[in-house]
Amino acid sequence: MSASHIRPAAAEFLRIAHAAADLSAPTPCAGYDVRGLLNHLLYWGPWLVAAGRREAPPEPSVAEASAGLVTADWRAALEKHTETLVDVFGTPAAWEGTTALGTAELPAAVVGDMVLGEFVLHGWDLARASGQELRCAPEAATAVYESAVAMGEQARSRGVYGEAVAVPEDASPLERALGASGRDPGWTA
Repeated sequence: MSASHIRPAAAEFLRIAHAAADLSAPTPCAGYDVRGLLNHLLYWGPWLVAAGRREAPPEPSVAEASAGLVTADWRAALEKHTETLVDVFGTPAAWEGTTALGTAELPAAVVGDMVLGEFVLHGWDLARASGQELRCAPEAATAVYESAVAMGEQARSRGVYGEAVAVPEDASPLERALGASGRDPGWTA
């Protein structure tokens, strides 16, 4: 169960995000600069919260690309959003049974894994884009790796992950997770 990894991963994610100064910097997450990636997180976050709480998802009023959620107070909004995800997915109960993510019925643990992956993988994306180093516990990185392998083909078919990137046999757990999610651990801007 990865609930115990949520709080430290979220804290590291926020540390990285708060230090991101250049919102136009490219990220390793295909198609996103820093602003676009932050917008993505703020746009889809309420869906993850709703799934964790077993509530109906929010009704989107605009598409993600048009949402414009990265405003002058984006750091406060991201912090509030992250704290809510931690409150929900930092408890083992959120990982039990099934839930709906939009119209899809899924094991709740899959949604929890998505949240952990958002913090670790997108935290790394933001770290690379802003010249920082993501500190990730090996156990959390291993959980993200296992989830990325399990969801790999489906995630690739939906454009969530790129093609897997081969990493050396002695790669760290984080590098393995990055490669499994279609990220090149050696990416630089």
